Amino acid sequence: MKTSTPHPLRPAITLFLLLGVLLGGLYPLLVTTLAQAFFPQQANGSLIERQGQVVGSELIGQNFTSPAYFWGRPSAAGTFPNNGMASGGSNLGPTNPALTQAAEDRAKALQEADPDNKGAIPIDLLTASASGLDPQISPAAAEYQAGRVARARGITLEQVRALVRVNSEAPQWGLFGEPRVNVLKLNLALDAAAPLPKADAVK
Repeated sequence: MKTSTPHPLRPAITLFLLLGVLLGGLYPLLVTTLAQAFFPQQANGSLIERQGQVVGSELIGQNFTSPAYFWGRPSAAGTFPNNGMASGGSNLGPTNPALTQAAEDRAKALQEADPDNKGAIPIDLLTASASGLDPQISPAAAEYQAGRVARARGITLEQVRALVRVNSEAPQWGLFGEPRVNVLKLNLALDAAAPLPKADAVK
């Protein structure tokens, strides 16, 4: 008596369909549901709103150039700074003259914006990060810019420093990372404390 044998592709097709439903449907649905239930802010991009409008994300830097605002870390992410679609570094080696020139150009821009500031420029204001999207700067980088921002805003240096302290973050659990300041949050706090004309303020 002849017995039929299953087609050799049948187990593979069955496994493919099963994993497709499980990993392509049920698992993403479960993760999305849990994320929205327990971490909605993070799951939706850590967006920052102002007057009901999204002005940015806690996770992606913005390109501030006005003397009245703190400037973030330089970005090498594509033609437009802090472009999430072109995240990445410049890939310039330490001996590449273009890297030195870029740092010199950034130093010149900072010095032109604040000619009286003779302090050493913190390294994170001169070099781009690996992602090109850093939303934070070091407290030293914020302190370097505090005098310029205070004069541009017409407020005291201590007022600006107080805002920097309030918007500073400690290392994660006191162990991981470095102290840092979220530039967008700090600039929004500046606008709240010492508003600029609407044409100049963060949109």
